[in-house]
Amino acid sequence: MAGWRAGLPTLHGDEVTLRELRLSDAAPLFELLTAQEVARFISAPPTSVEGFERFIGWAEQQRTAGEYLCFAVVPRGQDTAMGIFQVRQLEPGFATAEWGFATGSRFWGTGVFLESARLVMDFSFETLRVHRLEARASVVNGRGNAALTKLGAIREATLRRSFHRDGVYHDQALWSILEDDWRQAKAVWGKAVWAKAVWGPRVH
Repeated sequence: MAGWRAGLPTLHGDEVTLRELRLSDAAPLFELLTAQEVARFISAPPTSVEGFERFIGWAEQQRTAGEYLCFAVVPRGQDTAMGIFQVRQLEPGFATAEWGFATGSRFWGTGVFLESARLVMDFSFETLRVHRLEARASVVNGRGNAALTKLGAIREATLRRSFHRDGVYHDQALWSILEDDWRQAKAVWGKAVWAKAVWGPRVH
């Protein structure tokens, strides 16, 4: 069994740590991710702390099954999560996978998001052996689409009326990052320069 299926590793950056979700994360995640400015662009989050606790239990089950994983995002100097990064397989073995993310709005523009994204991409391509990493973002989510551009993702298509939220269907942009894209960028820039030049703290 792949090591991460027994428990996610802790990923360390300069300003952030990514780790397994804990039940103690349920209350802060409920507070941060149900705020209107965050929730309007993501699939409907749980509507209570207990709902987030159930989600954390479900995430552990899916990770053990080898189909999905979810990292808690913890800024330096803190102990509880301020956001999540999810990766799920779109075909067996994670050759094609989809990632999604949500962070509390008070952390937008701090650089935490981009450092977290770099760590998740490295884990996805190096450990999960992902070939193609996809993302979907509402076309009216300017901040989210700008972040994906900053990450080097390529916008491939518009998925018409593919996202249902609050009784309305919205168009989504389909983005992708290929393993070759990731490797070429890291080879050109080098790890340290890549982190500063490509993942600089300009968007959340």
